[in-house]
Amino acid sequence: MASAPKGCGPSMSSIYYNLCDLTTVWGVVVESIAAAGVVTSFVLFVVLMASLPFVTDKKRKAMVALQAGILIFTLGLFGLTFAFIVGRYSTSCAARRFLFGVLFSGCLACLLMHGLWLALLERRGRGPRSWMLCLGALGLWLVEVIINTEWLVITVIRSPVGGVIVPDLSCSIANQDFVLSLIYVMILLLAVVLIPVPSLTHKRKQWHRDGAFILATGIFTLAIWVAWIVMYIHGNRVAGNPSWDDPTLAVAVVSNAWVFLFLYTIPEICFLTQEDPDQEQPHDGDHVYPARSLVYDNILKEPEAPHHNLYLENKAFSMDEPATAPTKPVSPYGAYNGQVRSCVYQPTEIALIAKGLKKLDQDMMIPRARAPSLNPGSSSSLPRSAESSPS
Repeated sequence: MASAPKGCGPSMSSIYYNLCDLTTVWGVVVESIAAAGVVTSFVLFVVLMASLPFVTDKKRKAMVALQAGILIFTLGLFGLTFAFIVGRYSTSCAARRFLFGVLFSGCLACLLMHGLWLALLERRGRGPRSWMLCLGALGLWLVEVIINTEWLVITVIRSPVGGVIVPDLSCSIANQDFVLSLIYVMILLLAVVLIPVPSLTHKRKQWHRDGAFILATGIFTLAIWVAWIVMYIHGNRVAGNPSWDDPTLAVAVVSNAWVFLFLYTIPEICFLTQEDPDQEQPHDGDHVYPARSLVYDNILKEPEAPHHNLYLENKAFSMDEPATAPTKPVSPYGAYNGQVRSCVYQPTEIALIAKGLKKLDQDMMIPRARAPSLNPGSSSSLPRSAESSPS
C-alpha cells in the first residue's frame, strides 16, 4: 500500500488525496477558491433577500427572482468543483457529466431572460411580469435537464454491447462526447452574448448599465469555455499531459462561477435599492396639490378686505343681516358670588346643553328675504295710499 502524500492522513482514501496533497498545489488552491466562493454566494443570497423590503423600483424588484436563481446555481458550481478535484469513481463521474451542463444552463437561462426583459423594455416600454420570466428560465433549464438525463441513461445505465461489463462506465466517456453533450448550453451562451446588445442603446442609464453587465458576463464566459474546450480536447494531448483534464475542468468551473458573481450578481445587488427614475419628484412649476376653490382663492388674493361675503348676491332679493355688536371679554370667574358650592344650584349637563342651545337660537337671527321697494326713495315697502288712508 502506497503511503499517504504530505498533508494527508494515513487513513484517508486515495481518491481524496488531491484535497490535501501539498505536493499537488492545484488541488489545494482550487479547493480554497471554491470554498471561498461557497461562502460568498451564501452571503450574497442573504443580502439579496434582506434588501427586498428596501427596493423601491418595481422593475428591479421583478429581477430579484432571477438573481436569486443565479446565486443558487453559482453555489452549485462551486460545489461541483470538488467533484473534479477528487479522484475518479462512478459517483463523481456521474455527477460531473450530469451537473456540469445542468448548473451552467440554469445560470445562463436566468441571464438570458434578464437580457430578453431589457430588450422588450426598450422596444415596448415595459417588460414581462416576474412570474413570466421565472417560467421562461425554468423552461430553458428543464430542456438541459432532460437532455442530460437521457444522455446519462443512454451512455451509463444501459448494458454495454456484447454483454461485457465495464467498471466505472461513467468515467470512460470520451472527451469529445462530453463536449458534444453541452451543445444546448453553448446555444444558451451564444444567446446571452447577443440578446443584451440592443439594450446598450437604452435611453435609461440604469438599463443600459444592466445590459453591459450581462454582455460582459457572457463574453467572459464565452472566453472561458473556448479555452477549456480547446485544452480539454486537443491542448492537453499536444502538451503530453492527458492527466490535466480534471484540473482543466475544475479551473474552468470555479473561474466561471466567480465571473457570475463579480460581473453580474454583485453589481446588480449594489444597484438594487436605487430609486426608480420614473417616480422622481415633480419640479417647482408642477402642481402637486389640487386646485383650490374660486372663493378660497379670492380670499387669499384680498387679505386687506375687512369682510368677505361668501354668499351669492341676487338683484331681486337682499339679505337682512343682524348688526354685530362688539364683543367684550368675559372673565371665567364672573359668575362666582362667594357662596358655598353646596348652597348654589348646580344644573346637570343636559340642562346646561339645553340652555346653551336656547341662547344660541336667540342670538342667531335667520335672514329674511323681502321684495325691493318700487320707489327707491321710500324706506317702507307699503304704498303711500295705504299710509294716507283713514284708519
